[in-house]
Amino acid sequence: MQARRRCVASINSRRSTWIGPHLAPKPTSVNSKARTMSSKKPSGKTQRSAIADVVAREYTIHMHKRLHGVTFKKRAPRAIKEIKSFATKAMGTSDVRIDPQLNKKVWENGIKGVDYRLRIRISRRRNDEEGAKEKLYSYVQAVNVKDAKGLPTVLVEE
Repeated sequence: MQARRRCVASINSRRSTWIGPHLAPKPTSVNSKARTMSSKKPSGKTQRSAIADVVAREYTIHMHKRLHGVTFKKRAPRAIKEIKSFATKAMGTSDVRIDPQLNKKVWENGIKGVDYRLRIRISRRRNDEEGAKEKLYSYVQAVNVKDAKGLPTVLVEE
């Protein structure tokens, strides 16, 4: 049995493109949009106090998977960006500050030789500056361990 094909004319050219039935746009009914719009549920999240959210945790970041396919001369700078994005997701703060010792730890093997895994401590702290946009910021520090593989996330008491 031969599959039916549709002819879809592109907007920018006069030539038409033959595509299979699985790639053709599917017709939508009028009720499908109304059904999706009315099915929104209110979120059950409550507001939390920022003062109670001061916490510190130790994480292991698998840098090897985050830097796979990155150009050698961009690996250490990308590693710093990946650490910042990890801290943003983990702590929920857009203001992330990197400890100089962590920066040295990332760069100690050169621009190309970033460690496969890093053990870090992320502390969510109060922002006491005058014109601060956010109440909290995250401070990321390196933790010295022999082997970072297989270590769980730990809540740190400060």
